[in-house]
Amino acid sequence: MSEQPQPIFAIEKIYVKDLSLEIPNAPTIFLERDAPEINMQLGGKHESIDEGLYEVLLTVTITAKIKDKTMFLVEVHEAGIFRIRNLSDEEIDPVLGIGCPNILFPYLREVVSDTVTRAGFPPVILSPVNFEAIYHQKKAEAHKNENQ
Repeated sequence: MSEQPQPIFAIEKIYVKDLSLEIPNAPTIFLERDAPEINMQLGGKHESIDEGLYEVLLTVTITAKIKDKTMFLVEVHEAGIFRIRNLSDEEIDPVLGIGCPNILFPYLREVVSDTVTRAGFPPVILSPVNFEAIYHQKKAEAHKNENQ
């Protein structure tokens, strides 16, 4: 009897792949005293880059507005390279869709807060995200679309 090889999971690298900051109404926007409305859009994807190596990418776009004026817009692409071996495709998918984003999100949150603060605004602290719920929702939508 041959033993099943042990699953391998390792973080090879975590990095900022892309970072963008826009302050279209500077300098007058700094004189505004009203609290901005903050809008967040979050996305993610992953791809195989070599056998057992995957890049997982989280993308967030934060837009802060006061009335109809954009205070700032920041977009961050936080990425990680993960070594994942000895798992079936069914087992790898939730690791890439839930586990890896959970690892990347605190880094992404720090980059957003730091960038906004360095731009001269109060920090934006992103609320935690339930990547497991997002993963299962996407799977349910994909399954529903397959059956139509």
